[in-house]
Parts: sequence; structure tokens; C-alpha cells
Amino acid sequence: MPTTPADPARLLLVRHGETVWHAENRYAGISDVALTDRGARQAAALGEWALRRGADAVACSPLARTRATAQPAADLLGLHLEVVPELREVDFGWGEGRTIAEMAAEDAEAVRRFRADAESGAFPGSEPPSAAAARATAALRALAARHPGGTVLVVAHNTLLRIALCGMLGIPVGRYRLVLPRLDNAAVTEIQVSGEHTALLSLNVPTSPAPSAPPAGTRAAGPGGTPPEDPDPGAPRAPLTGTARETPPAHEPDLGA
Repeated sequence: MPTTPADPARLLLVRHGETVWHAENRYAGISDVALTDRGARQAAALGEWALRRGADAVACSPLARTRATAQPAADLLGLHLEVVPELREVDFGWGEGRTIAEMAAEDAEAVRRFRADAESGAFPGSEPPSAAAARATAALRALAARHPGGTVLVVAHNTLLRIALCGMLGIPVGRYRLVLPRLDNAAVTEIQVSGEHTALLSLNVPTSPAPSAPPAGTRAAGPGGTPPEDPDPGAPRAPLTGTARETPPAHEPDLGA
């Protein structure tokens, strides 16, 4: 049966694979940082997952970390990788490239305001969530409109996708950190979009295989083989969904990477 413009599209929203700054717990907004070896493995696993799931189009932001994450899926599906500038990550301004601990040491009040409400307390020089939501939701709705009845794999960023989800689901975007504390690397959040209507079908479902579990009573090792620190212990943790995954670093509370 032929599709019509009114048929809903399914968008598979994916955060890119792990980056060097993500491993260091740094806010990587518009900075173009590369995937780690682990991130490359996550991208390969996403490609295999996408091949099993199927998609009619693959899109990503212009930043290298999303291109590298999306390309294996596009190649396996035999699809052109569409680059959408409006899907770039939020510019964190003063917070770009820094950890929460570094920012708190310089201006604890700025960090407190950001944690309380990311819109009214946006970091100095950063893009407000409302502005990011406007461009991201418009881009996602445009992708859905071009593929009525189809499925689009969209690889973008942790903060941008959380803000976009809030905007499309009618949640105040300044509360994105409280409502959606984290999207895992290479995990899939599925939405159904028809015009201005959006339905959340699944959230933060892993595509990577699970690693061997550490011994009971121990913490997973960080990138250097030592237990990671937790520079932002006050941030809420996201509930885990799905099953097997490459376990994210225990210190990752709210990275924009």
C-alpha cells in the first residue's frame, strides 16, 4: 500500500559513540573531538543493529563523531549519509571542553544555576536550550515529513537529543537534565512523528554487547584502568533500559559529548 504524507515516520535517535572527551568527562559541544577505540566498536555494533532493524534513511550532525558513528550503518544499509547542520550539538560556551569539577572550582554559583534550570541558568556564552530545541525539532520533523511511513536512523548528541525530545513531547526544555539525565553512547531512543504529534516508543535501548562484569563489590575501571572519579555526584542517574550494553563510565552524569 502506498504511503501518504499523513503516515507517521519512525525516528531512531542515537547518541554517537564514546569520544576522548567523554572518557575524560568533559563537555564536548561544538568541539570536533574523535571517537575512542571503544566508540568505534560502538559504531560498528550500531551498524549491525541497524542492518537487522532496517531503515530508509540515515542522517547525522556535521560533527566528526556523529559521522563516524553513523557511517557503518549507512554503508551496511547501502544508503547515503545525510548530514543535517541543525543536528549539531549545543555550544556550551564557558563550559566547552571543561568538566563540572573545573567549572565548579571557578564559579560554583554558575554550576548551581545550570543544575537547577538549564534554560535560565545556561552557561555564559552558551546556546540556550530553547534555541537548540527550535532548530533540532524543526530538523527532526522535516526528516519525518520526507519519509512518511518510513524509518530514519538519526545520529546526534546527548544534550541536543534530550532537549529535542523534551521539546517534541511538551516538556519544558530547561528541565531536560532532570527528566532525561543521560542517553548512553550508541543507544537508541525511538519516536513516532506525524506532523506536530510525537509519541515516545522506547528510550535509551543499547545496541552494543555487554562486557564481562567486574567482580562483585568493585567499580568498573576507567579509560586508564583505574576506577573513574565522579566530579558531578549531584546529577541524577538515568534508569537503565533494555538488556546488553557496553557499560558507560560510572562517572558520566550529564555529558554533552
